Formats: sequence, structure tokens, C-alpha cells
Amino acid sequence: MASNAPAPGTDDPLGIHGVVPPTVTAFHDDETVDYEATAAHARFVVEGGAHGVFPLGTNGEFALLSGEERDRVVRAVVEEVGDDVPVIAGVGAPSTRRTVARAEAAADAGADGIVVVTPFYYPLDGAGAVEHYRRVCDAVDLPTYVYHIPSKTGNSLALDTVAELAEIPGLVGVKDSSKDVPWLGQAIDDHPALTFLSGSDSLLFPGLEVGCAGMVSAVANAFPELVVDLFEAYDAGDEDRAQELQSQVYDVRSALKRGPYMAGVKAALSLQGFDAGPLRSPLRRMDAADEAALELELRELGLLDG
Repeated sequence: MASNAPAPGTDDPLGIHGVVPPTVTAFHDDETVDYEATAAHARFVVEGGAHGVFPLGTNGEFALLSGEERDRVVRAVVEEVGDDVPVIAGVGAPSTRRTVARAEAAADAGADGIVVVTPFYYPLDGAGAVEHYRRVCDAVDLPTYVYHIPSKTGNSLALDTVAELAEIPGLVGVKDSSKDVPWLGQAIDDHPALTFLSGSDSLLFPGLEVGCAGMVSAVANAFPELVVDLFEAYDAGDEDRAQELQSQVYDVRSALKRGPYMAGVKAALSLQGFDAGPLRSPLRRMDAADEAALELELRELGLLDG
């Protein structure tokens, strides 16, 4: 458990902390889900030192999967690594009914907790958000974490709404990808009973500094040891080393952003011999030129063998 790193919230029975990668969903060439490879990727990050896994986040392409596919992904990941680390499954959807259905399926699959992105597409006010999360928490007896990513959902949570959410039994944490550090710092200060997770690779070290107990890192999907080393250096009190590693994460993050949106992680995995297949359309893989440039950058950073 953490020593120098911030502690998880006192309301969080899972004590989520450290590095929790948002694991990928692997596909066959025809874009059908490869459940075996999806589970193998969860094993890959756990063997790299991850403290938990978060299937069906943004990197898991959850919005492009059917309900049945999502349920099977959760089950596959739980069966592979659920005895080793906490599995907190993404269950969010635009409607409350669909979110509850996915939450119930995740509970049946044995997930340890659920991550609920704010409903998206339609505008949502504070009262609607509170009612949404209350109904989800009433439906399942699982620790529930809010996923706050207004750049993708179009819906941000005001601090007074977070205060109301914190009163819902079963709601135990927030994964914040807003990149709004003042918002995050104040939310952490106001709610010590909640666990906060930094949701951007640009804010791993800064997130720890303002009170996040852990980090949901896309870089950790491809290079888990790098991000685990950052967290463990910080936890051991070596903040200078943690800052150095954050600088390296910035370089890796920039390299992974080459080419189409979100293509970098699967390309980097492929360069390490792990085939997670294509992204599901309309997302797409890097072309050969971009992948060659990525390989060169990652070799220069010392992250590829040979």
C-alpha cells in the first residue's frame, strides 16, 4: 500500500491505487472481438506490475462495442487476472437503463468495481447526473467510480455536483480526465473519502502531487513498467526520479500520438510482438510510414529491445 503516495479514499473498499491501465480490446482482422488476446493484454500489463486493470475505457474502444461484446470482454478479463488484481470495468452508456444493464452484467461476471462515464451526446445537468449515478449504485453492490472526461462526453461535472455524488452510497471514487488541475485539486481537497485517479499521461506526477492515489495511463498499456516505476519511485519518496520518469512519459506520449487517433498503443504493442489487431472502424491503425517513425522514436527512447 502507498506510503509517500496519496492514500485511496476512506470510502473505497478496494483501495484502488497505483497504475491501473485502461486495457485495450483486441480485434481479429475482420474487426470481431478477439477475447483471448484481450484477456492476454490484461495479463501483459499485470505482469508489468500494474496494480489493477480497467477494461472498456476509452482505450478499450467501449463505445464501438455492442452490449454483449462488452459483457464478454469483462468476463474474459476477470477470468484471466481477477484473482491477481482488482478489475474495475467500464459500464457507461448514454442512457441510464443501458448503463445499469452493463453494470449488472459486470457484477455477474465477477468484476470488483465499475467505472461509469458521465452520459454522453445529450446535455446533462447536475440533477440528471446525480440521479443517473444514484440509480446505477442502487442497482449493483459494487464500488462505483465516476469517469469524468468532458472533452469526449460534452458533459462536465460542477464541484457542487461532485459534492452531491459523494453522498451516494457505493460511489467511492473519481477517474478524472478533464486535465483541469484546479478542478481536480479542489475536488480532492473537498472529498478525502473518495479515491481520485489521474486520467491523463500528462498528469501522472502532478496528479500524485495534488492527491491522486493512482493513475489510469494509456502509456502503461504499452509500457507498464515505465509507469509502474514512476509510481513506485514517488511512493518510495524519490520524487526527483518520479519527475524524470514523467519527462520520459511525455516523450512516449508524444510518440504514441503520431498518426490516427488512439492508433499508437496498438502499434507500440505490435512492435513488441503483441498483436492486438486493428482498431474498430471508423478508428484505424497507423500506416507503415507512421509505424516506422514510431519504432525509431521508441528505439531512441530505449523502450524496444534489439
